[in-house]
Amino acid sequence: MYTHTSNETGAVPPRASWLARTGVGRALAVLAVLTFGSAMAQQGGSAVVSFQDDVATLDPAIGYDWQNWSIIKSIFDGLMDYTPGTTELIPHLAESYTVSEDGRTYVFTLRQGIKFHNGRTMVAGDVKYTLERTLDPATQSPGQGFYLTIEGAQEFIDGAADEVSGIVVIDDSTVQFTTSEPDASFLHKLGLNFAHIVPRETVEAANGDFGHQPVGTGGFMLKEWVLGQRIVLERNPDYFEAGVPFLDELTFQVGVDQNVAFLRLQRGEVDILGDGIPSARYTEVMADPTWSKQVSIGEQMQTGYVTINVEMEPFTDLRVRQALNMAINKDRIVRIINNRAVPATQILPPLFASHDVNYAGYPYDPAAAKALLADAGFPNGFDTVLYAYNVAPNDRIAQAIQADLAEIGVRAELRTQAQSTVIEAGGAGEAPLLWSGGMAWIADYPDPNNFYWPILACASNIPGGWNWAKYCDESIEARAAHADTLARTDQQAERVEEWRSIFVDIMGDAPWIPIFHELQVSMHSTNVTGPDAIFVDPMHIPVHYEMVRRAE
Repeated sequence: MYTHTSNETGAVPPRASWLARTGVGRALAVLAVLTFGSAMAQQGGSAVVSFQDDVATLDPAIGYDWQNWSIIKSIFDGLMDYTPGTTELIPHLAESYTVSEDGRTYVFTLRQGIKFHNGRTMVAGDVKYTLERTLDPATQSPGQGFYLTIEGAQEFIDGAADEVSGIVVIDDSTVQFTTSEPDASFLHKLGLNFAHIVPRETVEAANGDFGHQPVGTGGFMLKEWVLGQRIVLERNPDYFEAGVPFLDELTFQVGVDQNVAFLRLQRGEVDILGDGIPSARYTEVMADPTWSKQVSIGEQMQTGYVTINVEMEPFTDLRVRQALNMAINKDRIVRIINNRAVPATQILPPLFASHDVNYAGYPYDPAAAKALLADAGFPNGFDTVLYAYNVAPNDRIAQAIQADLAEIGVRAELRTQAQSTVIEAGGAGEAPLLWSGGMAWIADYPDPNNFYWPILACASNIPGGWNWAKYCDESIEARAAHADTLARTDQQAERVEEWRSIFVDIMGDAPWIPIFHELQVSMHSTNVTGPDAIFVDPMHIPVHYEMVRRAE
C-alpha cells in the first residue's frame, strides 16, 4: 500500500511520477519568472483581472472554461492539487492518503478544521455528496465522465442505486474510494474543479442557482456579482494555507474588449489581461523595453485544431479528411499570431511524454490534396461550412483556413459567431468544420488520456459533448481503457507507449486537423507579481498573486 502525506516535501505520488521523470513535470505552463528590482511583496491590496467574455457560472460541477476555472479555483478546493506552476500532484484538503497494492482503493484522511465560507466545518460526508452530485444526471455536469471508474457510479447514474457504492464515509475525517479497475489518472481527477468540495445545505438552499451563490473552502469568498459587469472576491480570513491569498480583494471585470482592457492596463486600471495581449499590439509590446518586462510567456499543454465531422458527408470518406489535413499552411497561421505557437503534427502537445517526436503528420501539399479529392469523387471540390469564434485572432485564422481550403476547391462558408453559439453547434453535430481557437483544448490535468476521453472517445460522442468531430473507434476505445489500467509505477513506460500509438492511429483516421500548440502569454501591471508560474498557470490564478511596493 502506498501512503502519501501533505508533509512529504517534494514527493510525487506514483500516479504522477512518470510525468516528472519524463520531462512533462516541467510545468502545466512552463514559467517565465518575473523580477521587479527592489519591489517587495506585501500582504493586502486589491487587483483587477479583465475578461472579454461573461462568466455564466461559478458552480464547480458545471464550470468548464478558462475564465470560470480560475475563479472557481479561488473559491473552492479539492482533495488533491498541484504545486503552483508544476505538475507535482499533492494532497490539498486531504492531509494524507493511501493507495492499495492493486491500485483500486484510495483512503483519504482530511485536514482538521477546514471550514466552508458559511462557517461550517467540512467533513467526509461533504466529499461523498460532492462527487455524487457531479455524477447525478440532474446536475448535468460536463465532468461526469471523469468519475465513471468509481465502483457503482454507473448504477447510480442509471437510477439503479441511491448512492455510489465506491464512495464510503468511514468517519468524519476519512473517506474511501474504490474503483472498478485501476485508474492511472484518478488522483488527477480528484484535483479537477468537478471534485471541489461543496456544502450540501448551501447548494440545496440556492435552489438551482448555486452557480451564482458559490460557497466553498477556498482562499477567496464571493463579495459581489454584478451580472455582465464584474465579480468581486474578498480574502477568506479562515483559509487553511498560511499566508495566502496575499490580496484582500480581487475584481474580475467581464465584457471588456481586449483592446480596451489593454488601454486600461496602461492607465493602471487593470492588473491582469485575462485574455492575453491583443494580437495587433503584441509586436509593439514585446519591442517596448518597459512593457515587455510585464509579460509572462510559457509553454502549455494545448492544441488548436479544426474538427472534421466524420458523420457528415463528404467527410465520411477518409480521403477527404486526409486531403483537408494536407491543405492547411500551418506555418502561415502561426505567423498570424506573431509566432506565439509551434505548428502541430498531431493531437498530443509536445509537453507529454506520449507525444511522438518521430511522427511527421500530414505534409502541407495542396497538389496531393487535390488528387485525393479527385480520387474520392470530388475533382471540383465541394461546398461546406466552417464555424469559428468571432474574437481576434480567431476570425483571421479562420479566414486563412478558408483560403487554404479554397486552393483545393473546397468552398467553406465562414460562420464566425459567439463562443457559446459555436460550442453549441459543435456539440449538436451541426458543424461540418469547426476551428477550435478560443476554445482549443488545454489539459484539464497532465495525463494523455485527457486528450482522448473528453474530445475523441465514443463515450464523448454525445449531444452537447466536446467530441465535435463525432469520432468513434471502438477498438481504440478499448485500447485507451486498457492503457488507463496501467497504474503501477513499473507500468508507466508501457502506458506512455500505448498512448503514443493510440494518438498516431487516431491521426490515421484524420478526424482533426491539428494546427498549432500555442504558448500562453499573459501581461500584468507592475502592481502585482507572484511566485513561479502563476501568470501562466490557470490552476492557481489568482490565489497566489502578490501586491508589490515599488522602491521610492
